[in-house]
Amino acid sequence: MSLRSRSVDLRDAVRRYSSSQFAVALTGAGISVACGIPDFRSPGGLWTHYEPNEYGTLEAFLTNPAKAWEFYRALGKTLEDCMPGNAHQALARLEEQGDLQGIVTQNIDRLHQAAGSRRVLEVHGTHETLQCLQCSHVEAAGDRYLDSCELPKCPGCDFVLKPDVVLFGEPIRCWEEIDPLVGRCDLLLVIGTSANVYPIAELPERVRAQGGSVIEFNLTETRISPGCDFVIRGETETTVPRFVDAVLTST
Repeated sequence: MSLRSRSVDLRDAVRRYSSSQFAVALTGAGISVACGIPDFRSPGGLWTHYEPNEYGTLEAFLTNPAKAWEFYRALGKTLEDCMPGNAHQALARLEEQGDLQGIVTQNIDRLHQAAGSRRVLEVHGTHETLQCLQCSHVEAAGDRYLDSCELPKCPGCDFVLKPDVVLFGEPIRCWEEIDPLVGRCDLLLVIGTSANVYPIAELPERVRAQGGSVIEFNLTETRISPGCDFVIRGETETTVPRFVDAVLTST
């Protein structure tokens, strides 16, 4: 359904949201597409040019960091100068008004923070810092991320630094904060993600199992769509702000 063609369902979704006590958002690549960041798996996305098993795994980095850095630089250039979109801004407004308790995001672009959201749990890390896997040193990425062919080295132990993002083969981040947050959640907004990969994929299921509601915002049908209380179809850049406007004007 779309907001335009089924406004009665929008009103029902808004009423359900407004009656919740502890709402949380789960966001994925779809919320950032309008900001110029293509989904890695979409046509023209980074995985089209850089095979994940060859460039995007922890083993690939440890075996051939110079080759892995070809992918990291392409990733950095994809994210360079991107600004938050209307959907990011809308979620920040919800949080500012006390109507959203936090955002769990699978994105590494930091656009939620740029929009003003304060409680953002980044399960896949961030591209804005570099990390040392040997001594845990962390530093700002800066120009070294994009503009140099030289491998960045840790100033403490001289190990090659990697972007502070979760590669295939690494555990997700922030689970110790996500677990209690979702444990209190009685309404989950699922925005721009197919929620296919565990353990993140279990979050909608968990909210429903504990008696909460799930509202999905996605362009197309996903694995979780049949089990959601409300499914709002369309570009998240349009649907999420309309929904948030309706929530804030109803309170």
